[in-house]
Amino acid sequence: MRLNRWRAVRAVTAVAALMVMVACGSADNPRPSASPPALPASGTGTVEIGGRQVTVHVPASYDRARPAALVVGLHGYTSDAKELESYLRLTPESDRRGFVYAYPDGSEDDRGERFWNATDACCSFSDPKPDDSAYLSGLITTLQEAYRLDRGRVYLIGHSNGGFMAFRMACDHADQVTAIVSLNGASWSDPARCRPSGPVSVLAIHSSTDETVAFTGGDIDGNAYPSADATVAQWLRLDHCATTGRDAPKLDLVTNLPAAETSVRSYTEGCADRSVVQAWTIDGGTHVPQLGPGFAPAVTGFLFSRARPAR
Repeated sequence: MRLNRWRAVRAVTAVAALMVMVACGSADNPRPSASPPALPASGTGTVEIGGRQVTVHVPASYDRARPAALVVGLHGYTSDAKELESYLRLTPESDRRGFVYAYPDGSEDDRGERFWNATDACCSFSDPKPDDSAYLSGLITTLQEAYRLDRGRVYLIGHSNGGFMAFRMACDHADQVTAIVSLNGASWSDPARCRPSGPVSVLAIHSSTDETVAFTGGDIDGNAYPSADATVAQWLRLDHCATTGRDAPKLDLVTNLPAAETSVRSYTEGCADRSVVQAWTIDGGTHVPQLGPGFAPAVTGFLFSRARPAR
């Protein structure tokens, strides 16, 4: 896969974000500072943490007497945090469900494109290669020090390169991460690269006709990434789940496809520590599907169905 495909995705993402709005740290310092400046007590604010911009939304219902959940949103290659939020629209869900919501910017590569160094396939295409796994782990710790957060309800959601990064965080930091959602991302091609210290619940959403991260797997500049089925199978093994799943009612998540275009298969039998793996397939979906109003409630509903004692 050539890099110009990713640049085309940037343009499509920006258009999708605009349609949504109309319709409705540095590589040398991967761990954020423990004392970031001026984090908002309520509402939305953007601060620099570890040399990178991080936007944090704190709902009006936040109360230090009650630990809140944390959701971290991860943008795709060539995108940024602001564009991700205009696409996913998670802020209203933060207000409705009462979670603290953070969405950071990745580093800039030598082309000026923002990225996460998630796997060998995606998407650090030049040196230096930042330790984004350490950076995001440190960001979670920083937010836990600034707010009263429930360490058993820490969630990540990412699109494209951000989806790859969400899988990477589940592999590396299962002690911090309760559950993830990946939209058109993939895990490591080599399963040996992913050795979580415990189970992490996973929702893997894939478009069946994704033109950028192929449903059947492929490579990016010669580095392989697994298919949708292989990604799910990898997490069934890691979470010790049985391979027999159950189908649930289809969902209507995308505006430009016929109603209930997304099939849902859930794997719960045998999964360790009450974890779960779900596979959602957007039939006829593209790499940047036109998400409808049902998407944000559906994915946050999955995340909030998963909780565990902090490790």
